Amino acid sequence: MKSFSVLPLLFLAFSLQAQVAFDDYFTDRTMRFDFMMAGNSTTTKVYPVSFREEPFWGGSLINLIDPFGYGNFRYEIFDAVTGKLIYSRGFCTLYQEWQTTAEAKQMERVFHEVATFPFPKNKVNFVLSIRGRDCHFSKLYETAIDPASYFITREKPDASLATRIAGSGDPHTSLDLAFIAEGYTSAEMEKFRNDVKRMAEFIFAEAPFDKYRDRINIWAVEAPSQESGTDVPGEGIYVNTALSASYYTFDVDRYLTTQDIRRVNDYAASAPHDQIIVLINSPRYGGGGVYNYYSAVTADHKLTPKVLTHEFGHGFAGLADEYYSSEVAYEEFYPLDVEPWEPNITTRVNFDSKWKSLIAKSVPVPTPNEKRYIGVTGLFEGGGYSAKGIYRPSYDCRMKSNEADSFCEVCQEALEKMILFYLK
Repeated sequence: MKSFSVLPLLFLAFSLQAQVAFDDYFTDRTMRFDFMMAGNSTTTKVYPVSFREEPFWGGSLINLIDPFGYGNFRYEIFDAVTGKLIYSRGFCTLYQEWQTTAEAKQMERVFHEVATFPFPKNKVNFVLSIRGRDCHFSKLYETAIDPASYFITREKPDASLATRIAGSGDPHTSLDLAFIAEGYTSAEMEKFRNDVKRMAEFIFAEAPFDKYRDRINIWAVEAPSQESGTDVPGEGIYVNTALSASYYTFDVDRYLTTQDIRRVNDYAASAPHDQIIVLINSPRYGGGGVYNYYSAVTADHKLTPKVLTHEFGHGFAGLADEYYSSEVAYEEFYPLDVEPWEPNITTRVNFDSKWKSLIAKSVPVPTPNEKRYIGVTGLFEGGGYSAKGIYRPSYDCRMKSNEADSFCEVCQEALEKMILFYLK
Protein backbone atom coordinates (compact mmCIF):
# COMPACT_ATOMS: atom_id res chain seq x y z
CA MET A 1 0.00 0.00 0.00
CA LYS A 2 2.73 2.45 0.92
CA SER A 3 4.40 2.02 -2.45
CA PHE A 4 1.67 4.02 -4.17
CA SER A 5 0.91 6.62 -1.52
CA VAL A 6 2.95 9.37 -3.20
CA LEU A 7 1.67 8.85 -6.75
CA PRO A 8 -1.46 11.01 -6.31
CA LEU A 9 0.80 13.86 -5.23
CA LEU A 10 2.76 13.43 -8.44
CA PHE A 11 -0.42 13.65 -10.52
CA LEU A 12 -1.32 16.82 -8.62
CA ALA A 13 2.07 18.32 -9.45
CA PHE A 14 1.60 17.45 -13.11
CA SER A 15 -1.87 19.04 -13.21
CA LEU A 16 -0.48 22.25 -11.76
CA GLN A 17 2.05 22.36 -14.58
CA ALA A 18 -0.69 22.14 -17.22
CA GLN A 19 -0.82 25.96 -17.16
CA VAL A 20 1.90 25.86 -19.88
CA ALA A 21 -0.11 25.30 -23.05
CA PHE A 22 2.12 23.66 -25.66
CA ASP A 23 0.44 25.26 -28.68
CA ASP A 24 0.87 28.73 -27.22
CA TYR A 25 4.64 28.47 -27.19
CA PHE A 26 5.86 25.55 -29.32
CA THR A 27 5.56 23.72 -32.62
CA ASP A 28 5.67 19.92 -32.91
CA ARG A 29 9.35 19.83 -33.84
CA THR A 30 12.61 19.83 -31.84
CA MET A 31 15.14 22.58 -31.22
CA ARG A 32 18.62 21.22 -30.63
CA PHE A 33 21.37 23.29 -29.05
CA ASP A 34 24.94 21.96 -29.29
CA PHE A 35 27.51 23.43 -26.94
CA MET A 36 30.79 22.64 -25.22
CA MET A 37 31.55 22.27 -21.53
CA ALA A 38 35.17 22.89 -20.61
CA GLY A 39 37.03 23.03 -17.35
CA ASN A 40 38.64 21.02 -14.57
CA SER A 41 37.67 19.71 -11.13
CA THR A 42 36.61 23.14 -9.88
CA THR A 43 35.68 25.26 -12.91
CA THR A 44 33.22 24.92 -15.79
CA LYS A 45 32.73 27.14 -18.82
CA VAL A 46 30.18 26.85 -21.63
CA TYR A 47 30.79 27.64 -25.31
CA PRO A 48 27.94 27.64 -27.88
CA VAL A 49 28.39 25.63 -31.08
CA SER A 50 25.18 25.49 -33.14
CA PHE A 51 21.39 25.29 -33.29
CA ARG A 52 19.40 22.81 -35.31
CA GLU A 53 15.75 22.14 -36.14
CA GLU A 54 14.79 18.45 -36.02
CA PRO A 55 11.50 17.06 -37.38
CA PHE A 56 10.06 15.14 -34.42
CA TRP A 57 9.08 16.23 -30.95
CA GLY A 58 8.57 12.90 -29.21
CA GLY A 59 7.90 14.20 -25.72
CA SER A 60 4.75 15.08 -23.84
CA LEU A 61 2.66 18.04 -24.93
CA ILE A 62 1.51 18.55 -21.33
CA ASN A 63 4.35 17.76 -18.92
CA LEU A 64 6.80 20.42 -19.99
CA ILE A 65 8.22 21.52 -16.64
CA ASP A 66 10.50 19.01 -14.90
CA PRO A 67 9.06 18.24 -11.42
CA PHE A 68 11.84 15.94 -10.21
CA GLY A 69 14.81 18.20 -9.55
CA TYR A 70 17.22 15.45 -10.62
CA GLY A 71 20.53 15.90 -12.40
CA ASN A 72 23.78 17.78 -11.97
CA PHE A 73 22.70 20.26 -14.64
CA ARG A 74 19.41 21.82 -15.63
CA TYR A 75 18.29 23.84 -18.63
CA GLU A 76 15.25 26.10 -18.61
CA ILE A 77 13.44 27.82 -21.48
CA PHE A 78 11.79 31.16 -20.76
CA ASP A 79 9.48 33.13 -23.03
CA ALA A 80 11.50 36.20 -23.98
CA VAL A 81 8.59 38.66 -23.70
CA THR A 82 6.90 37.55 -20.48
CA GLY A 83 9.79 35.77 -18.74
CA LYS A 84 7.50 32.78 -18.15
CA LEU A 85 9.16 29.39 -17.65
CA ILE A 86 7.80 27.20 -20.45
CA TYR A 87 10.12 24.16 -20.42
CA SER A 88 12.80 22.63 -18.20
CA ARG A 89 14.81 19.45 -17.92
CA GLY A 90 17.48 18.09 -15.57
CA PHE A 91 20.36 16.01 -16.89
CA CYS A 92 23.84 14.66 -16.20
CA THR A 93 26.92 14.37 -18.39
CA LEU A 94 30.16 12.43 -18.65
CA TYR A 95 31.87 15.77 -18.17
CA GLN A 96 30.56 16.07 -14.61
CA GLU A 97 31.66 12.49 -13.84
CA TRP A 98 35.11 13.29 -15.20
CA GLN A 99 35.29 16.33 -12.88
CA THR A 100 35.31 13.95 -9.89
CA THR A 101 38.32 11.97 -11.18
CA ALA A 102 41.96 12.47 -10.21
CA GLU A 103 42.78 13.56 -13.77
CA ALA A 104 40.47 16.58 -13.49
CA LYS A 105 42.69 17.94 -10.72
CA GLN A 106 45.67 17.92 -13.08
CA MET A 107 44.31 19.16 -16.43
CA GLU A 108 41.39 20.68 -18.32
CA ARG A 109 39.19 18.93 -20.88
CA VAL A 110 36.34 19.74 -23.26
CA PHE A 111 33.14 17.69 -23.76
CA HIS A 112 30.50 18.16 -26.45
CA GLU A 113 26.95 18.47 -25.06
CA VAL A 114 23.43 18.58 -26.52
CA ALA A 115 20.19 20.03 -25.17
CA THR A 116 16.84 19.46 -26.88
CA PHE A 117 13.41 20.98 -26.32
CA PRO A 118 10.24 21.69 -28.34
CA PHE A 119 10.83 24.14 -31.16
CA PRO A 120 9.63 27.57 -29.95
CA LYS A 121 7.24 29.78 -31.90
CA ASN A 122 8.77 32.98 -30.62
CA LYS A 123 12.02 34.22 -29.11
CA VAL A 124 13.11 32.46 -25.92
CA ASN A 125 15.93 32.59 -23.40
CA PHE A 126 17.92 29.43 -22.69
CA VAL A 127 19.37 29.23 -19.17
CA LEU A 128 21.80 26.48 -18.17
CA SER A 129 22.45 25.89 -14.45
CA ILE A 130 24.97 23.71 -12.63
CA ARG A 131 24.47 21.97 -9.29
CA GLY A 132 27.17 22.81 -6.79
CA ARG A 133 28.68 20.57 -4.12
CA ASP A 134 26.05 22.00 -1.76
CA CYS A 135 23.40 20.51 -4.10
CA HIS A 136 22.00 23.93 -5.06
CA PHE A 137 21.77 25.17 -8.66
CA SER A 138 23.43 28.34 -9.90
CA LYS A 139 23.29 29.87 -13.39
CA LEU A 140 26.18 28.84 -15.59
CA TYR A 141 25.22 30.20 -19.02
CA GLU A 142 22.41 32.08 -20.75
CA THR A 143 21.63 32.88 -24.38
CA ALA A 144 18.75 34.27 -26.42
CA ILE A 145 17.30 32.09 -29.20
CA ASP A 146 15.36 33.43 -32.17
CA PRO A 147 13.56 30.53 -33.92
CA ALA A 148 13.40 32.58 -37.14
CA SER A 149 17.19 32.89 -37.37
CA TYR A 150 18.68 31.61 -40.62
CA PHE A 151 21.69 30.38 -38.63
CA ILE A 152 19.55 27.51 -37.31
CA THR A 153 20.42 24.45 -39.39
CA ARG A 154 17.32 22.82 -40.91
CA GLU A 155 18.75 19.72 -42.56
CA LYS A 156 16.44 16.72 -42.24
CA PRO A 157 17.82 13.45 -40.83
CA ASP A 158 17.43 10.21 -42.76
CA ALA A 159 14.21 8.84 -41.28
CA SER A 160 14.67 5.59 -43.24
CA LEU A 161 17.29 4.58 -40.68
CA ALA A 162 14.60 4.11 -38.01
CA THR A 163 12.36 1.05 -37.63
CA ARG A 164 9.58 0.74 -35.06
CA ILE A 165 10.25 -2.57 -33.32
CA ALA A 166 7.46 -2.55 -30.72
CA GLY A 167 4.51 -0.38 -29.73
CA SER A 168 2.00 1.55 -31.78
CA GLY A 169 1.22 4.49 -29.53
CA ASP A 170 1.32 8.23 -30.18
CA PRO A 171 4.83 9.37 -29.17
CA HIS A 172 3.31 12.29 -27.24
CA THR A 173 1.49 9.92 -24.86
CA SER A 174 3.97 7.03 -24.91
CA LEU A 175 7.46 6.35 -23.62
CA ASP A 176 9.67 6.18 -26.73
CA LEU A 177 13.03 4.41 -26.50
CA ALA A 178 15.46 4.75 -29.41
CA PHE A 179 18.14 2.04 -29.63
CA ILE A 180 21.09 3.14 -31.76
CA ALA A 181 23.39 0.61 -33.41
CA GLU A 182 27.07 0.79 -32.48
CA GLY A 183 29.68 -1.59 -33.89
CA TYR A 184 27.24 -3.16 -36.36
CA THR A 185 28.27 -3.13 -40.03
CA SER A 186 25.71 -2.63 -42.81
CA ALA A 187 25.61 -6.40 -43.27
CA GLU A 188 24.74 -6.85 -39.57
CA MET A 189 21.64 -4.65 -39.41
CA GLU A 190 19.27 -7.63 -39.35
CA LYS A 191 21.17 -8.85 -36.29
CA PHE A 192 20.83 -5.37 -34.80
CA ARG A 193 17.06 -5.30 -35.24
CA ASN A 194 16.75 -8.76 -33.74
CA ASP A 195 18.97 -7.68 -30.85
CA VAL A 196 16.71 -4.68 -30.22
CA LYS A 197 13.72 -7.02 -30.09
CA ARG A 198 15.52 -9.02 -27.37
CA MET A 199 16.39 -5.85 -25.45
CA ALA A 200 12.76 -4.75 -25.59
CA GLU A 201 11.65 -8.03 -24.05
CA PHE A 202 14.22 -7.64 -21.26
CA ILE A 203 12.75 -4.24 -20.40
CA PHE A 204 9.13 -5.41 -20.69
CA ALA A 205 9.87 -8.29 -18.30
CA GLU A 206 11.13 -5.93 -15.57
CA ALA A 207 8.84 -4.31 -12.99
CA PRO A 208 7.45 -1.68 -13.24
CA PHE A 209 7.86 -1.57 -17.04
CA ASP A 210 5.85 -4.78 -17.35
CA LYS A 211 2.68 -2.85 -16.41
CA TYR A 212 3.14 -0.35 -19.24
CA ARG A 213 4.15 -2.53 -22.17
CA ASP A 214 1.32 -1.19 -24.33
CA ARG A 215 2.47 2.40 -23.69
CA ILE A 216 6.13 1.94 -24.69
CA ASN A 217 7.40 2.36 -28.25
CA ILE A 218 10.73 0.80 -29.22
CA TRP A 219 12.74 2.14 -32.18
CA ALA A 220 15.81 0.64 -33.86
CA VAL A 221 18.03 3.32 -35.42
CA GLU A 222 20.67 2.07 -37.84
CA ALA A 223 24.11 3.64 -37.56
CA PRO A 224 26.34 1.50 -39.81
CA SER A 225 29.96 1.03 -38.72
CA GLN A 226 32.95 0.18 -40.87
CA GLU A 227 33.94 -2.60 -38.47
CA SER A 228 32.22 -4.79 -35.88
CA GLY A 229 32.72 -4.48 -32.15
CA THR A 230 34.09 -1.68 -30.01
CA ASP A 231 37.37 -0.27 -28.71
CA VAL A 232 39.13 -1.92 -25.77
CA PRO A 233 42.12 0.41 -25.20
CA GLY A 234 43.53 -1.61 -22.30
CA GLU A 235 44.01 -4.55 -24.68
CA GLY A 236 45.12 -2.54 -27.70
CA ILE A 237 41.86 -3.19 -29.59
CA TYR A 238 40.59 -0.35 -31.79
CA VAL A 239 37.85 -0.61 -34.42
CA ASN A 240 36.23 1.93 -36.72
CA THR A 241 32.64 2.41 -35.52
CA ALA A 242 29.88 4.97 -36.00
CA LEU A 243 29.84 6.30 -32.43
CA SER A 244 33.41 5.56 -31.27
CA ALA A 245 32.27 3.73 -28.14
CA SER A 246 35.06 2.50 -25.90
CA TYR A 247 35.76 0.50 -22.76
CA TYR A 248 38.11 1.97 -20.14
CA THR A 249 36.10 5.17 -19.74
CA PHE A 250 38.01 7.13 -17.07
CA ASP A 251 40.37 4.10 -17.02
CA VAL A 252 37.73 1.72 -15.59
CA ASP A 253 37.89 -1.42 -17.72
CA ARG A 254 34.17 -2.31 -17.66
CA TYR A 255 32.88 1.26 -18.15
CA LEU A 256 31.74 1.36 -21.78
CA THR A 257 30.59 4.72 -23.18
CA THR A 258 30.90 7.08 -26.12
CA GLN A 259 31.91 10.69 -25.68
CA ASP A 260 30.55 11.57 -29.12
CA ILE A 261 27.15 12.75 -27.88
CA ARG A 262 26.87 14.84 -31.04
CA ARG A 263 26.78 11.78 -33.30
CA VAL A 264 24.50 9.94 -30.88
CA ASN A 265 21.94 12.72 -31.23
CA ASP A 266 22.46 12.96 -34.99
CA TYR A 267 21.22 9.41 -35.35
CA ALA A 268 18.56 9.66 -32.62
CA ALA A 269 16.90 12.46 -34.59
CA SER A 270 15.68 9.82 -37.06
CA ALA A 271 12.97 8.73 -34.61
CA PRO A 272 10.77 10.37 -31.98
CA HIS A 273 12.37 9.52 -28.64
CA ASP A 274 12.34 10.25 -24.93
CA GLN A 275 15.40 8.15 -24.10
CA ILE A 276 18.42 6.93 -26.06
CA ILE A 277 20.03 3.51 -25.61
CA VAL A 278 23.29 2.77 -27.43
CA LEU A 279 23.38 -0.95 -28.25
CA ILE A 280 26.94 -2.16 -28.78
CA ASN A 281 27.71 -5.24 -30.87
CA SER A 282 29.96 -7.08 -28.46
CA PRO A 283 29.87 -10.25 -26.31
CA ARG A 284 31.90 -8.59 -23.53
CA TYR A 285 30.56 -7.42 -20.19
CA GLY A 286 30.09 -3.68 -19.89
CA GLY A 287 27.94 -0.62 -20.25
CA GLY A 288 27.12 2.79 -18.83
CA GLY A 289 24.19 5.07 -18.11
CA VAL A 290 23.96 8.84 -17.59
CA TYR A 291 20.70 10.56 -16.62
CA ASN A 292 18.82 12.07 -19.60
CA TYR A 293 21.98 11.59 -21.68
CA TYR A 294 21.96 7.98 -22.85
CA SER A 295 22.28 4.40 -21.61
CA ALA A 296 24.71 1.91 -23.17
CA VAL A 297 25.00 -1.88 -23.07
CA THR A 298 26.55 -4.71 -25.05
CA ALA A 299 24.23 -7.06 -26.90
CA ASP A 300 25.57 -10.54 -26.32
CA HIS A 301 26.88 -11.07 -22.80
CA LYS A 302 25.01 -13.49 -20.53
CA LEU A 303 24.41 -10.66 -18.06
CA THR A 304 23.15 -8.23 -20.71
CA PRO A 305 19.53 -8.32 -19.40
CA LYS A 306 20.65 -7.17 -15.94
CA VAL A 307 23.23 -4.69 -17.20
CA LEU A 308 20.68 -3.15 -19.57
CA THR A 309 18.09 -2.57 -16.85
CA HIS A 310 20.72 -1.35 -14.36
CA GLU A 311 22.15 1.20 -16.80
CA PHE A 312 18.67 2.22 -17.92
CA GLY A 313 17.89 2.88 -14.26
CA HIS A 314 20.65 5.52 -14.37
CA GLY A 315 19.75 6.99 -17.75
CA PHE A 316 15.97 7.02 -17.36
CA ALA A 317 15.25 7.72 -13.69
CA GLY A 318 18.50 9.10 -12.29
CA LEU A 319 18.96 6.12 -9.96
CA ALA A 320 22.30 6.03 -8.17
CA ASP A 321 24.68 3.09 -7.92
CA GLU A 322 24.08 1.34 -4.63
CA TYR A 323 27.33 -0.62 -4.61
CA TYR A 324 30.42 0.49 -2.69
CA SER A 325 33.12 -2.14 -3.13
CA SER A 326 33.76 -2.14 -6.90
CA GLU A 327 36.49 -0.13 -8.61
CA VAL A 328 35.45 3.37 -9.69
CA ALA A 329 37.33 6.40 -10.97
CA TYR A 330 35.59 8.90 -8.73
CA GLU A 331 36.98 10.62 -5.66
CA GLU A 332 34.35 11.54 -3.03
CA PHE A 333 31.50 11.54 -5.52
CA TYR A 334 28.93 12.41 -2.80
CA PRO A 335 29.69 14.88 0.02
CA LEU A 336 28.47 13.32 3.26
CA ASP A 337 27.12 16.61 4.62
CA VAL A 338 24.70 17.08 1.70
CA GLU A 339 21.60 15.08 0.78
CA PRO A 340 22.11 13.60 -2.71
CA TRP A 341 19.45 14.33 -5.33
CA GLU A 342 19.18 10.69 -6.44
CA PRO A 343 15.99 9.06 -5.09
CA ASN A 344 17.56 5.78 -3.94
CA ILE A 345 20.45 6.87 -1.71
CA THR A 346 20.66 9.14 1.32
CA THR A 347 23.26 10.64 3.64
CA ARG A 348 20.43 11.12 6.19
CA VAL A 349 20.86 14.89 5.96
CA ASN A 350 17.26 15.05 4.67
CA PHE A 351 16.03 11.48 4.85
CA ASP A 352 12.44 12.70 5.29
CA SER A 353 12.48 13.62 1.58
CA LYS A 354 13.40 10.06 0.56
CA TRP A 355 11.84 6.67 1.43
CA LYS A 356 11.51 7.04 5.21
CA SER A 357 7.72 6.60 5.02
CA LEU A 358 8.13 3.21 3.32
CA ILE A 359 10.02 1.64 6.24
CA ALA A 360 7.83 -0.46 8.54
CA LYS A 361 7.95 0.36 12.25
CA SER A 362 9.28 -3.14 12.97
CA VAL A 363 12.41 -2.55 10.83
CA PRO A 364 15.43 -1.16 12.72
CA VAL A 365 16.97 2.07 11.39
CA PRO A 366 19.78 1.81 10.38
CA THR A 367 19.04 -1.70 9.15
CA PRO A 368 21.68 -4.41 9.64
CA ASN A 369 23.24 -5.73 6.43
CA GLU A 370 21.97 -9.22 7.16
CA LYS A 371 20.22 -11.69 4.87
CA ARG A 372 17.19 -11.86 7.14
CA TYR A 373 16.32 -8.42 5.80
CA ILE A 374 16.34 -9.46 2.15
CA GLY A 375 13.22 -8.06 0.48
CA VAL A 376 12.64 -5.54 3.29
CA THR A 377 12.73 -1.78 2.72
CA GLY A 378 15.05 -0.25 5.27
CA LEU A 379 18.13 1.90 5.68
CA PHE A 380 21.24 -0.13 4.85
CA GLU A 381 24.65 1.50 5.16
CA GLY A 382 26.82 1.37 2.05
CA GLY A 383 26.06 2.85 -1.36
CA GLY A 384 27.08 5.56 -3.78
CA TYR A 385 30.64 4.15 -3.91
CA SER A 386 31.10 4.57 -0.15
CA ALA A 387 30.87 1.92 2.57
CA LYS A 388 30.22 4.50 5.26
CA GLY A 389 27.90 7.48 5.52
CA ILE A 390 25.70 6.71 2.52
CA TYR A 391 22.63 4.50 2.79
CA ARG A 392 20.50 2.51 0.35
CA PRO A 393 16.92 1.18 0.63
CA SER A 394 17.41 -2.59 0.43
CA TYR A 395 19.83 -5.40 1.16
CA ASP A 396 20.18 -5.96 -2.58
CA CYS A 397 18.72 -4.35 -5.70
CA ARG A 398 19.38 -4.22 -9.44
CA MET A 399 21.18 -0.93 -8.74
CA LYS A 400 23.53 -2.72 -6.34
CA SER A 401 24.43 -6.04 -7.95
CA ASN A 402 23.75 -8.49 -10.74
CA GLU A 403 22.64 -11.03 -8.16
CA ALA A 404 19.43 -9.11 -7.45
CA ASP A 405 16.33 -10.45 -9.17
CA SER A 406 14.76 -7.02 -9.63
CA PHE A 407 14.70 -3.37 -8.64
CA CYS A 408 13.83 -2.76 -4.99
CA GLU A 409 10.57 -1.11 -3.88
CA VAL A 410 12.09 2.39 -3.77
CA CYS A 411 13.67 2.14 -7.23
CA GLN A 412 10.48 0.73 -8.71
CA GLU A 413 8.52 3.66 -7.33
CA ALA A 414 11.04 6.13 -8.82
CA LEU A 415 10.89 4.38 -12.19
CA GLU A 416 7.10 4.37 -12.20
CA LYS A 417 6.92 8.08 -11.44
CA MET A 418 9.17 8.72 -14.42
CA ILE A 419 7.13 6.45 -16.71
CA LEU A 420 3.95 8.31 -15.76
CA PHE A 421 5.63 11.63 -16.45
CA TYR A 422 6.17 10.65 -20.09
CA LEU A 423 2.76 9.06 -20.62
CA LYS A 424 0.65 12.18 -20.02
